[in-house]
Formats: sequence, structure tokens, C-alpha cells
Amino acid sequence: MTLLPGFTQPVHQSQQVFRLILKALSEPGSRVILPVNDGWRPLGKAATGVLLTLADAETPLAISPALGSDSVINNLRFHTGAPLAERPALAGLAVFDNRLTAAQLEALPYGTDISPELGAMVLVQIDSLDDGAALRLSGPGIEHPRRAAPALPAALLDYLINRPRRFPLGLDFLLACDDGLMAIPRTTHVEVC
Repeated sequence: MTLLPGFTQPVHQSQQVFRLILKALSEPGSRVILPVNDGWRPLGKAATGVLLTLADAETPLAISPALGSDSVINNLRFHTGAPLAERPALAGLAVFDNRLTAAQLEALPYGTDISPELGAMVLVQIDSLDDGAALRLSGPGIEHPRRAAPALPAALLDYLINRPRRFPLGLDFLLACDDGLMAIPRTTHVEVC
């Protein structure tokens, strides 16, 4: 196993990245830059930073085969202790790239009426946070409708526009590209401009 570097100052850096993830979630469609030096290829810097911060021994992880190389899986286990989910429906955190499909989204947990917080957090590594279809975002954390244009996979764009589950059920999304991160939580209403 090749051990890849995690955070050089784990406590300080994980707290800093956690605050930035919360900022992205509380201000949907805005971009934050994560202070991460290196990514674990094929994961980029932001995706690696999110996993080092959010993955832990209590959070079953689902990761797409394209991103879940042996090196990535072994380093996640070493640095975070995160177990792989036996099946997607048990994942607390899921990681995909731009080949994300509707079937993969449907297989994830959406929470329940009694425990909507059990819906998965979905990290999607995309090619750009700026070169996709123009979207208008509104809802909590957005004083005036915000425009964003992340290059979303077709299945994700369809999910965000049509939201197959009624609120408060659903999935929360973190979009990662290089060192940039943007969030679109389940509370955000999304329209194509």
C-alpha cells in the first residue's frame, strides 16, 4: 500500500475545511476554496479535503469505481477509518464523478419522515464550477436568487430540477472541482435560467 499524505496539521486543517464546507452549505451556489495541498488521484484537492474532514468510522462510504482505486480506499481507511457501505442504501456519504447516473442517485438513502437527516451527503467531482448550464438558486441561505453554472452530470441536473422526494427527504450535494467547492443542499430550489 502506498500511503498518501493527509492533512499536515490534522486538527487545524480539518476544522478549517469543516467551516468552509458549512459555509458552502449555508450559502448554496457560492464557491469556497479549500486549503488542501494535494489530491489523491483520481480525486482532486477539494474532494480529498472533504473526505478527510467528513469521513470517519461512523460514516459508511459509497464511492464510484472510477474514483475508488485501491490506493484511495486504503488511504481513506488509514486516515479516516471510514468503512465502505455494504450497499448504497446504507451510505452516509457517497462519492461520484461526472458519470453519475440516475440509478446511482436512486439507490442512496433519502432519509425518512421521522429521520430526514439520514439522507446521504453526495460529493460529486465535476469538471468545472463555472461552465455548465446557468441555474437560478433560491431558498434558505440565499437572500436574492443566485446564479451558478456548475457543469453537472445530466442525472444530477434532472434530480435537482425535479426532486423525486418531497422535502424534507432528499440528498445534499457538494460539488468539487480542483480546490473549489460548491453546495446545493436539499433545501435549495433549482431552476434552469
